[in-house]
Amino acid sequence: MNNTSAINEAADKTAPNGDAPGGSVELRQALAAQKDEFLRLAADFDNYKKRIRRDSEQQAASGKESFMRDLLPVVDNLERALACERSISSDQLRQGVEMTLQHLRQLLLHHGIEAVEDVGKLFNPHQHEAISVRREPLQPDQIILEVTQRGYRRGDKSFRPARVIVNDTDYSAGGAASAR
Repeated sequence: MNNTSAINEAADKTAPNGDAPGGSVELRQALAAQKDEFLRLAADFDNYKKRIRRDSEQQAASGKESFMRDLLPVVDNLERALACERSISSDQLRQGVEMTLQHLRQLLLHHGIEAVEDVGKLFNPHQHEAISVRREPLQPDQIILEVTQRGYRRGDKSFRPARVIVNDTDYSAGGAASAR
């Protein structure tokens, strides 16, 4: 039996002469007021949760739209490059691709995503994905020798781990290459 029904049951008990013992009418009115206040607060809290969820969804959608709007000029540049006459020189094409890549990197940086330079750094399994090992005796053990796919971070958190080749001074060329 819950507290509300216990209070209601106690309030329902009346004296044999029909009078409410101990002022149960006031008790019932106070209980009704408390119940009404509770229901209103519960409804307000439910509405608050719905509003917060809706606002959060709208903010996420707005962030996505902003990123997509910023990305459209990069797409436009690539489409223009493909629409160019075939007589364009490879140097001009390379210059256009480099400019578009620079624009894309600026866009990522604007949205908090930055590339990480990992060559020469100590291998960290939380920030790197070792795809191979190689033995270079002149380099320290567990140093990244080569990056095959650049890693990115957002703030202090890894956004995408870099795919790397790691120095393993114990590795022998006759053995199988394996990632740690």
